[in-house]
Amino acid sequence: MSRQSVIVTGGAGFIGSHLANAIADDGAAVVVVDDLSSGRADRVPAEARLAQLDITHRDALIQLFDEVRPSRVFHLGAQASVTRSVADPPRDCEINVQGTLNVLDAAERHRAPVTFASTGGALYGNEAPIPTPESAAPTPLAPYGASKWAGEAYVSTWARASGVPHAVCRLGNVYGPRQSPHGEAGVIAIFAYQLWSGSPPTVFGHGQPTRDYVHVHDVVDAMLRASGRTGTYNVATGIETSVQTVLDLVQDAAGTTMTARYAPLREGELKRSCMDSSRAHRELGWSPRYQLADGVRQTVRALLDEFETDGTHKSS
Repeated sequence: MSRQSVIVTGGAGFIGSHLANAIADDGAAVVVVDDLSSGRADRVPAEARLAQLDITHRDALIQLFDEVRPSRVFHLGAQASVTRSVADPPRDCEINVQGTLNVLDAAERHRAPVTFASTGGALYGNEAPIPTPESAAPTPLAPYGASKWAGEAYVSTWARASGVPHAVCRLGNVYGPRQSPHGEAGVIAIFAYQLWSGSPPTVFGHGQPTRDYVHVHDVVDAMLRASGRTGTYNVATGIETSVQTVLDLVQDAAGTTMTARYAPLREGELKRSCMDSSRAHRELGWSPRYQLADGVRQTVRALLDEFETDGTHKSS
């Protein structure tokens, strides 16, 4: 009997590549769908197939799904920048809403359950209770949060209409090895890169905003457990940590004491974010394993090695 085939959209990215690794290690045939606009081909597992494809290209996506006939789909392909969504809402909507609908329709042809990577903080907004349960009404501050919410609505509607068990995972602030330091959400990677390159780290919100930091390996575990289930699950630690505390942990791991630059929050960014993941624990048997201090230490070591290997030029 042939191996099961699993499609991972966004599988050349930070979280997606870790997920693709885990699925391949479990013996499935993995097909990564990624347009490589932010992902890297060298992150794709050697035993996986890479289909360089934009999820907004509906006909090509359906053709690929019909060829692969996946048994499961993990949908992580997205426009993930809050500030970019503010600058270009139509493109954000095209990728995160129309792209998600395309994935659902392509998967529906093969009755394949979809596990959708959504967001927590950008969705819940500043008025949510802390820690925030899934039942809290979304009040996004930026188009990115709105488009993810719309994507969730399609995932849940398609599950009800088709009977196929699609799941939504609302992720906290994910960190870990392979995270790009050139985005905006991966503050641990950003701080590590700034310290490595000799640039004073820039701390937005004057170090006061809080986030719920969850390790990428814990996220992979949660998404694998959610596959084949119907529901919406927060994937986070339930621990609120300030940006200043994170910088202190990164400096300690990197062995630096550099003075930071402080700046106001950028448009669309949250003041506080912390999520209640008790539903995932109760229904999926999932709990985070990584403590933040240990996870930051391991992540910073891995990232510094990556920066050296990539040969990125340090600032003078």
